[in-house]
Amino acid sequence: MNDLKRYSTPLKIIIILLLVNIIIGGSFVFAVFTYIFVCFLMIVRTLIVPSESRAKVYLTFIYLLIMAFQITYISLVSFQPGQTEVHQFIGRVFGAAVVWFPFLVERFVTINKYTSFYLPTASDVASISFTDIKAGRDKIVSTMEILEKAGQAFAVENLLELKDDLYRHNSFEYINQGVLTQEYFTEAEKWLMDENIYIILSNTGSPASEIISTFTQKQYNHASLSFDPELKTIISYNGGERVYPPGLNYEMLDFFNKKEDASIMVYKLTCTTEQKLKILNKVKEINEDGSAYNFVQKMLTYGGIAYFDKKDGEVKPTDLIEMDYYRKLQFMYEMKLNEK
Repeated sequence: MNDLKRYSTPLKIIIILLLVNIIIGGSFVFAVFTYIFVCFLMIVRTLIVPSESRAKVYLTFIYLLIMAFQITYISLVSFQPGQTEVHQFIGRVFGAAVVWFPFLVERFVTINKYTSFYLPTASDVASISFTDIKAGRDKIVSTMEILEKAGQAFAVENLLELKDDLYRHNSFEYINQGVLTQEYFTEAEKWLMDENIYIILSNTGSPASEIISTFTQKQYNHASLSFDPELKTIISYNGGERVYPPGLNYEMLDFFNKKEDASIMVYKLTCTTEQKLKILNKVKEINEDGSAYNFVQKMLTYGGIAYFDKKDGEVKPTDLIEMDYYRKLQFMYEMKLNEK
């Protein structure tokens, strides 16, 4: 164990160098070598650390399974022939990112102290209540549901679509240059006397949304604003549906409908006509030459109608609902986009 600690720093340096090599242009063979090296390293660590033999067998199997997934992933996504340089670079970045999967597994096992797998004694069994059994069953069912959802989110077709779309997202593309038309602003101005601003949370089913949901465990992962209750003026910071450049764009309800159970939640927030006009004028300014990440919270803050305090970069879409401690929002309705 002490020998392992002694060599931990050199091993970390080697892994970082391997990652850098993958990103800056490493070949398919070199990437496979990296995955095999890390898998071998993790198995050695598992065998050296004192723990139950069954735990070592389980972890060894998991590391081999992860290695198989990594090699399959880069074969199908990262090193396909005929790709542009941008596609190749993004693919290599993803290829480097998945190197960390075994370390995440090890961290999870360490934090949750699952290195000891043992059979309960007779006294342990006798002390287990029906409530304990039900709680254990519920936890297993919940874990299986999470794993099933994660498997769907990280399906090859989702990863390919996400990778193909990533090259469009860069700091230059996020600068709006008149994407919103005069027709949009004319429609929004019609609703200035309606003293409400409308917040829409969406469960779209897009690859990005599904992957984000795997980590946040939140159903709704996208927030939009509308100036009217009929949702004719929905806007948000989004990818532009491959029609417009990524940035501040107009949205239609069809944009949210990417899976069978796609849905939206609509809320309204009371404001004055002056506050609403201030937000609309800011949108015009951004539309001419500006970017607007975390758009919804920034607009609420700018208009003086924000109802919770949190750094812009840390605000999640569901915070708009969960942090409404003073009940400023009024729930309007939920719309299932595929229900007839």
